[in-house]
Amino acid sequence: MIKPFTPNDLVRYIYQEMSEGETELLVQALHRDELLMEEYLELLSTMQHLDQAMISPSESVVKSILKKAKSTGLEKV
Repeated sequence: MIKPFTPNDLVRYIYQEMSEGETELLVQALHRDELLMEEYLELLSTMQHLDQAMISPSESVVKSILKKAKSTGLEKV
């Protein structure tokens, strides 16, 4: 019986969180199943883009937080 792999399994594989046995089975499944391979490549691309994304708060949010911190005395912490 072939184990059905889930998107969560693919994420675990990408982040190298699988045992050697699981990894071997997944690699074999990727070679056999074109849809699974497409899903893997899509997840890999998405995760690489997320890793590269630089997210920062807007200046107005930072100012608002600093203003609130000043009014409560938290800026000294």
